Amino acid sequence: MTRPDQPDTEAVEHYLLDLQDRICQALEAEDGAGVFREDAWTRPGGGGGRSRILEDGAVFEKGGINFSHVHGDALPATASASRPELAGRSFQAMGVSLVMHPRNPYVPTSHMNVRFFIAEKPGSEPVWWFGGGFDLTPYYGFDEDVRDWHRSARVACANFGTSEEDAAALHARLKEACDGYFYLKHRAEPRGVGGLFFDDLNHWGFERSFAFMRSVAEQYLPGYRPIVARRKGMPYGAREREFQCYRRGRYVEFNLVYDRGTLFGLQSGGRTESILMSLPPQVSWRYDWQPEPGSAEARLYEHYLVPKDWLAEPD
Repeated sequence: MTRPDQPDTEAVEHYLLDLQDRICQALEAEDGAGVFREDAWTRPGGGGGRSRILEDGAVFEKGGINFSHVHGDALPATASASRPELAGRSFQAMGVSLVMHPRNPYVPTSHMNVRFFIAEKPGSEPVWWFGGGFDLTPYYGFDEDVRDWHRSARVACANFGTSEEDAAALHARLKEACDGYFYLKHRAEPRGVGGLFFDDLNHWGFERSFAFMRSVAEQYLPGYRPIVARRKGMPYGAREREFQCYRRGRYVEFNLVYDRGTLFGLQSGGRTESILMSLPPQVSWRYDWQPEPGSAEARLYEHYLVPKDWLAEPD
């Protein structure tokens, strides 16, 4: 029996499985044609998961919503590099991770991830933490969409202020963390317009930390689905599609070079197909390409790929 405020891995797993189900159902309904197919898998070193992939839908060209619960005798290097005291502990890692790549360039790509780690050693208290967040990657931006996305992020933080840090300050800190994390250093540019990012969350205790993870996860659909509904019917042509594929290259670069989840999955012996489901189906690179001055493409760089307080911007 779990002691009060002690980690409850069964409760976390139950929530994550239900979360995956509900998001799949909602995005299938928004697409109207595409259906997620499930691919259950096991990890030779322990654990497994279920990958759900939607391809060639009416709205989503490709989308993946993965659940994984893996365990092993020792944490991989990515998880213990900054905390060497965890080296050699057994571990469990579970989470839901999703990336949705729309067909229409006016619909932004979205990403959400929530996860739980616990590292254990006989005779010692378990060491655990939650992490996650969500971020938005538009190709052609709309202020209304970006503000609504950040409002959802603020709602996720609304009930989690403390005497040391109120909810507004918490939101500002996690927004800044997101801007800092989803940044391509070799390009000196953000991946998108941000959202929320948190990691190593345990100082609130298990129940409150778990509640915050749930609050973040539950704001993904209210933040993203209305944007998809507004933009999915907009007409577009070859120019917009080519720019979308070019900008998707930045997404690939980030995920393969910097993303901690990708590195953890590969180093821990995870299933490669599931780990790399985040990559878009069509992508391109151009040598030293620059947008035409004054164009909609240039506006993405000048107005949207610039960290700012979107909720302070006038409507």
